[in-house]
Amino acid sequence: MGSLAVAGSSFSLAGSFSELLINNTKLSGEATRTPTYCEICFWKCAGWVYKDETGKIRKITGNEDDPHCNGRLCPRGTGGVGMYYDDDRLRSPLIRTNVRGKQEFREVSWDEALDYIADKLKKIAAEHGPECTALFTHGSGGKFLGQFLKAYGSNNITAPSFAQCRGPREVAWLATFGDLVYSPERTDIRDTRCLVLIGSHIGENMHNGQVQEMSDAIDKGAVIITVDPRFSTAAGKSKYWLPIKPSTDLALLLTWINLIIRNDWYDREYVEKYTFGFEQLREEVSKYTPEWAYGITTIKPDMIIDSAKAMHDASPAVIIHPGRHVTWYGDDTQRLRAVAILNALLGSWGRRGGFYFPEKASLPEYPHPPFPKPRRTWRDAYPGQYALASEVLSSGICDASIPAVGRNCTFKAWIVNGTNLIETLPNQQKTLEAIQHLDLLVVIDTMPMEITGWADVVLPECTYLERYDAIRDSPHREPYIALRMPAAEPAYNTRPDWWIAKKLAGKMGLGDYFPYDDIEEYLDWQLKQIGSSLDEMKRIGVKKLESEFDGLYLRDGEDITFNTNTGKIELYSTALADEGFDPIPVYTPHEDPPEGFYRLIYGRAPAHTFSRTSNNPNLTDIMDENHLWVNPKVAKLWDLKTGQEVWLENQDGVLSQFSIKVRVTERIRWDSVYMVHGFGHDQVRLRRCFGKGASDTNLITRVHLDPVMGGTGMRGNFVTFHAEKPDGKINIKAGIMNGTQTKEGGADI
Repeated sequence: MGSLAVAGSSFSLAGSFSELLINNTKLSGEATRTPTYCEICFWKCAGWVYKDETGKIRKITGNEDDPHCNGRLCPRGTGGVGMYYDDDRLRSPLIRTNVRGKQEFREVSWDEALDYIADKLKKIAAEHGPECTALFTHGSGGKFLGQFLKAYGSNNITAPSFAQCRGPREVAWLATFGDLVYSPERTDIRDTRCLVLIGSHIGENMHNGQVQEMSDAIDKGAVIITVDPRFSTAAGKSKYWLPIKPSTDLALLLTWINLIIRNDWYDREYVEKYTFGFEQLREEVSKYTPEWAYGITTIKPDMIIDSAKAMHDASPAVIIHPGRHVTWYGDDTQRLRAVAILNALLGSWGRRGGFYFPEKASLPEYPHPPFPKPRRTWRDAYPGQYALASEVLSSGICDASIPAVGRNCTFKAWIVNGTNLIETLPNQQKTLEAIQHLDLLVVIDTMPMEITGWADVVLPECTYLERYDAIRDSPHREPYIALRMPAAEPAYNTRPDWWIAKKLAGKMGLGDYFPYDDIEEYLDWQLKQIGSSLDEMKRIGVKKLESEFDGLYLRDGEDITFNTNTGKIELYSTALADEGFDPIPVYTPHEDPPEGFYRLIYGRAPAHTFSRTSNNPNLTDIMDENHLWVNPKVAKLWDLKTGQEVWLENQDGVLSQFSIKVRVTERIRWDSVYMVHGFGHDQVRLRRCFGKGASDTNLITRVHLDPVMGGTGMRGNFVTFHAEKPDGKINIKAGIMNGTQTKEGGADI
């Protein structure tokens, strides 16, 4: 490939070849590369961005020194170039000129947009207190915008991924082990002998490192057990596929726990040394037999017993995977408690092939004044509720933005960064109602998503390929850091989040909290405190730091105190008992579909991340719409054919915004249908994905709240079919204007 020479802030790739071949893409002349880490999903794989001699971005590849990706990116990561070249991108700041729900805006300068926001926030602080402003964020920009919000006087900073995705597992793990699962998950899949996936679709959600490790584990003979009403990609790699009846997972888990205890298949020495509440657990689960579970789950007793024995045979190198999107039925914390208990019985916590002890780089904060102490938090809106929630609830912020008698905290302003709340939060009608009660809605995004159509101010963020961001310091087996730097100048009139936060702080008299001139000064100072520098990271992209701790796993017989009330792994949770919840999970049944309806199940596809990539020109070439999986028995009953377009109606009479094409397949149970999340966009400015497929969020109007931590259970919704679009049916998003509703001198998004 020629020689490699350092050239300023990037590498120069030049040699005796007139053309350079990078992953089958030929770059003529001299190519340059700059380091980055991916922003397409939370895995944040480190990589290299390659440009040709004209400065055009041509390719993104993985950084071989990065343990998140080992030099290999998923389809979404390599498709990240499409974010930069997407001609539907937001291009300039916009201020609304009409009522919310009509997309009429005028283009303004950055100064005017930030002055508008600053004036509104000052007024809100004076009249209601700064605590009545919340930040919704998903992505790297939240670091600096969060610092701005804290300087303003509010710590109501929320990631929708907690209440809508991973929260129950974190709360369950804290209650059991006194520690979190983290992201990326601390699963030691590369050395496992048995991997149990219960509603976790590795291979379709494309969590890069886990997919690679699972592939290696399979090659080494690991047993894969997949529990899923759908024959997923992972099920196709499994020794055992358990096509469970949806909503009965807890029944199966409790039965497995009973079998492990009753047959003496648990790790006796580990349990005796490290756990609390074993006898209470033994007594509570004794009633959950395979025969009982068969009548609940439809999984035959011998399959339940054989799969439990497979876990025992592999222990302690066994993982019952905690999953990621785990907000299903409202009892999700208790279901994930059962997963944690099962892992504890098999001795997998802190053991090779189970769950390792991760380590994270310790990056110092750039010096700034102490943040003001907020007088109120989001919890004031929910007195006596959700005490075990370890993060701010995004759905809680939404609900508390709707005025209610006796509520001590009603939110007046939202700043939304990198998350399309219309498609992220369930029950769209409530989200829209909350928005209409706000005094200010600011949306910071790269694309004109549905949420931007409701904003008062739209701030166009540049893509991750055009900016610096905070150092990536995600936990892993060893402490690593990764740098993202611009591969190109920001296109159009777009800006990075650090710049937006710093400028807005300056306009509000909060500049002391951003005392650096620019982010390069900030990053260089931070890196030098840990023995590196910005110049070094520009050259190498990824750096491993010295470990501060001794070992990934427990040593045989090692004494350890867990961060729980008892100092033990709590099979019987004292934290849950103290809050009035069942200290040991108890199975309770959930509702079945009404006659003629089918449970709506949704998931991911390797080519897309949520709704944020569905307009990406590179990724729409791979998948441009979703399809509805329907069992052949159901298809015959309704006379449905593969490729036929249908409209879906849910149990509350809400109709899908657009039609969706049927896929008749044996790979789904007869009582359920399945679609990939992230399609059915009704924002006309998303020209590639507008009207393509159906939105599952549109049909999720029944939400089962988890009483332990407030997670939004979304799998209690059911749909039926219409071969033609019915007249007079409800559509929640009908109020969002799709046309170019602009006046002279205005700009539509």
